Amino acid sequence: MFEPTMIIAGASLVGLTIVASVLLRAWQGWLALKRQELERHYAPDDEKAGSSLGAARIEISDLKERIKKLEAIASGVDL
Repeated sequence: MFEPTMIIAGASLVGLTIVASVLLRAWQGWLALKRQELERHYAPDDEKAGSSLGAARIEISDLKERIKKLEAIASGVDL
């Protein structure tokens, strides 16, 4: 009635389905964890939001200044 090959194939299919569903559930859990980390990291606190925004603006202005200096050096202009 049931051949050993069919039993092994059926058991393998069931095992593969179980492993795939466990891995999918683990992947979804990992993504949920990363979402929580991002929300916690970028949560707008009153004090934290202002200081990080100001620091970002200062860093951007520093980068712009460096770019201007490098462009001046590349064109041969002394500052």
